[in-house]
Amino acid sequence: MSETPAKVAARAVDVSKVYGTGDSATTALDTVTLDIHSGTLTAIMGPSGSGKSTLMHVFAGLDTATSGSVSIGDTDITHLDDDALTLLRRRHLGFVFQAFNLVPTLSVLGNVTLPFELDGRKPSTDELAWVRVLLGRLGIGMLEERRPHELSGGQQQRVAIARALAMRPQLIFADEPTGNLDSKSSREVLGLLRDLTREYQQTVVLVTHDPVAASHADRVIFIADGAIAHDVGASDAKTLSDIILNLEVAS
Repeated sequence: MSETPAKVAARAVDVSKVYGTGDSATTALDTVTLDIHSGTLTAIMGPSGSGKSTLMHVFAGLDTATSGSVSIGDTDITHLDDDALTLLRRRHLGFVFQAFNLVPTLSVLGNVTLPFELDGRKPSTDELAWVRVLLGRLGIGMLEERRPHELSGGQQQRVAIARALAMRPQLIFADEPTGNLDSKSSREVLGLLRDLTREYQQTVVLVTHDPVAASHADRVIFIADGAIAHDVGASDAKTLSDIILNLEVAS
């Protein structure tokens, strides 16, 4: 009996990204084809300058591909104009970065509901209830009236994760989200990102250089020189460790 094909949350087909022209041209991505499966945590790894962040930016519509096509769900975003891309990112994508990017004058609740304000509306009763479920699940429900400066780094990153999830996006992009955290907070945040895929069938793409972060993923994509070098399940510990060792030697 054949397995049901995994639903695709995002797809890149023959995507290339070239910066500059002529002799000064630099290829950041070289004909990359990749499916991101729904309800999974996918880590994208690679040495500095490998193209991993560029791939995330192209997937998220933050940068445009030089050639090839990119889709989010059933929507081809390759040729969307800036207004359409802004609307798509606001309503269908969530972002978690190394910098928490919280508004210092807003409370925890105000920061988490900010995406609704930016969308020109207030959250409905059901949406506000969902936000409070998130805050509770992330262990910061009792802190909703506090300001960012009253929180630890790990708590601030949890607020950023809640904000990314507030509008129930199709896909969350996390770019080095634990870079500013201590090891204990890092483990907790990575565990939470992993659990989101289990509990809420959320799709998360994690860009990282950290093998510990990647070990929380369902799948690890290694990028080298703008191309996919390896595609492995995180459960394949030996393959993972061998590849990471080779990458460290190469860098």
